[in-house]
Amino acid sequence: MDATPVLHEKRTHGAGFIEIVVWSVPRPVPPSTHGFKYRVAYVVGGQPVVRYDNERGKGDHRHVRGRERRYAFIDVATLLADFMRDVREAQR
Repeated sequence: MDATPVLHEKRTHGAGFIEIVVWSVPRPVPPSTHGFKYRVAYVVGGQPVVRYDNERGKGDHRHVRGRERRYAFIDVATLLADFMRDVREAQR
């Protein structure tokens, strides 16, 4: 994959950690239609509690407490805001 790193951050958060990885790609990762490849995750005790990614063949989707759902990607800022909203909800 011919990708350019845009953002890579790993930090402690609550009982676990958050990792954010975003690349700019020259062509969308099918079936996504935008120019980013990403994975963002909130992990506690070695298990992902919230994860957003756009895997080839699956497209944009999110995992929240074991449930997978489609995700409507708008832009990176919205992705991070939506992810953090799900993290806050999962911590309740």
